[in-house]
Amino acid sequence: MTPNAQGAGFGLFAFALFATHDVVIKFLGAHYSPFQLIFFSTLMSFPLVTFMLMRDATHGNLRPVHPWWTALRTACVVVAGMCAFYAFTVLPLAQTYAILFAAPLIITILSIPVLGERVGLHRGAAVLVGLIGVLVVLRPGTAPMSAGHFAAMGSAVFGATASIIVRKIGRDERAVVLLLYPMAVNFVLVGGLMVTVYQPMPLTHLGGAALISFLGFLAGLSLIAAYKRGEAAIVAPMQYSQIIWASIFGYFIFSETIDTQTFVGAGIIIASGLYIVTREAAKGATSQTPVLRTRSRGYGSSFRISPFLRSRKQEK
Repeated sequence: MTPNAQGAGFGLFAFALFATHDVVIKFLGAHYSPFQLIFFSTLMSFPLVTFMLMRDATHGNLRPVHPWWTALRTACVVVAGMCAFYAFTVLPLAQTYAILFAAPLIITILSIPVLGERVGLHRGAAVLVGLIGVLVVLRPGTAPMSAGHFAAMGSAVFGATASIIVRKIGRDERAVVLLLYPMAVNFVLVGGLMVTVYQPMPLTHLGGAALISFLGFLAGLSLIAAYKRGEAAIVAPMQYSQIIWASIFGYFIFSETIDTQTFVGAGIIIASGLYIVTREAAKGATSQTPVLRTRSRGYGSSFRISPFLRSRKQEK
């Protein structure tokens, strides 16, 4: 099997795990506040992440090199996670993914002011078409906009902002800093918010929260393996396979169906995202390729893999 085929395989496996991770969130979200789910999934992620960080051979402390950028990214990661957990709870899975798939489009837009990237006519047109796809999914004026729709859009925007900040400061900041600060803020801030809505959890539901942590962690490791083996242009599009899992899980577990507008809008968004990935891959080293080099989902309880890939390359 070729390296790219291995990368694609690990990528498909990773995003299947992520989709399962989101199904558990949706299931538990019918019983508990997103704050409570985020708190317990973060709490149970600490041991897993600690074992991973024990292999970090870089020297230094936990003070960020770019404190303001790190603070902004931390806030974006926390808000994106809250929005994603809520959206998965109240919206159909496929519709939530369709909106979240707009993140690469937003990353492309943000790359202009933050990274100084030039977005030419082709990528600009792809972004415009993709945003039209988002409007097709949301169909404003013909269907009521719920808090879940705004939450999904918020997760896409804040997740994209966090991703583009990593592209800006990731080479200077230690991976442990980029990982632990959002987890610490989630633990303290979300823990405080949880107090007002806390409900006792039976052992099975606590196990579900632990499963969220484990699936996110395992999916992150699988994504690292995918990018170590395959080219980014091959692995990155694998994220769109989540819409297939959303259709299967949504239909058989939650009795959800995909309406025509969501199907058409998701197709438009995916096509524009694939075009941007293909365009960036074709430009190669002449471009900063903000989408290809941002290697993470950017929401939920999973960790961002880009700093770990970069630190491993530096070790070699």
